[in-house]
Amino acid sequence: MLLKLDPDISVIGLAEDGAMAIDMIARERPDLVLMDLKMPIMNGVEATRQIRARYPEVKVLILTTYDDDEWISEAVQAGASGYLLKDTPRGELVKAVKGTVAGKTFLDPSVAGKVLQQASSQSTVQSVLSITGKLTEREVVVLRLIAGGLNNRDIADRLSLSEGTVRNHVSAILAKLGVSDRTQAAVIAIQHGLK
Repeated sequence: MLLKLDPDISVIGLAEDGAMAIDMIARERPDLVLMDLKMPIMNGVEATRQIRARYPEVKVLILTTYDDDEWISEAVQAGASGYLLKDTPRGELVKAVKGTVAGKTFLDPSVAGKVLQQASSQSTVQSVLSITGKLTEREVVVLRLIAGGLNNRDIADRLSLSEGTVRNHVSAILAKLGVSDRTQAAVIAIQHGLK
């Protein structure tokens, strides 16, 4: 109901569980799915994982009451583009929905610290040199800007590049880092002090 009040947002479906959401995406092809986590039949983490694998162009924004570390970590690893709590004010939710579609990453402030803490404590964290050694100098700059929350248009403006060139850099970064989306790339950048 809150989202329907915004003239720029069309709510095209409502699913009761993750499996239903995946079926609905096949028919409706939305730009974004606003996903809860605890649901019957298929939870939000598994649904997010399957959506991102089958429909990589569809963004998933988590909106839930659960802020425990395990849920947050699993949702980000599954490919969620952001993580908000249900007490997020309407204006912030609308901003997050529109921003996520535009390629930005949104984390609830109470969740962001946990994501960073998890990222810094993972035993698989590589050194900055190992990351920057995989990327060109320009890709490192683009990755820093992704970690700063900029979308492709903002990065293009900042670096005086075309959006197409930025898209190519982002694709190369994702491939070289072995991740499927910008959120995961941003987490790696933050882990390695590249923000």
